[in-house]
Amino acid sequence: MPDILHDFPIFAPAQTVFDGVSTGPGLAQWWTERSSGTPKRGTEYSLWFGPKFDWVGRVSECVPLQKFELEITKADVDWTGTKVGFALSPTEGGTQVRFHHTGWPHLNEHYRVSCYCWAMYLRILKRYLEHGETVPYAKRLDV
Repeated sequence: MPDILHDFPIFAPAQTVFDGVSTGPGLAQWWTERSSGTPKRGTEYSLWFGPKFDWVGRVSECVPLQKFELEITKADVDWTGTKVGFALSPTEGGTQVRFHHTGWPHLNEHYRVSCYCWAMYLRILKRYLEHGETVPYAKRLDV
């Protein structure tokens, strides 16, 4: 199975990064249009990207300040059953992020597009946490 992997630094404390990738308000700043959930293993997250994309994920890993992962349980056929996660480790001046989106069933066009989109969204996450920049949801893939 193909996986999407990205490693990059964020010059912000681990708590700030963890909150940005594991809370509803944090996710809505850079990925979803809106989302909700509690960063605790087994809980569900609502991941809303618009009326046709009302997805759900279940927390499959959660170690505060270190790891957060969602197993996507309701989405399109390619994303359902995949896992989106972050491993965080402190560095001098910030946090090293190891991102993964694993379990893709096929290396197809949707996978290729998602590789690009994740890079774009993760750049927005980095800019948000380092500089407080926000981008309206509808313009996120255009910046």
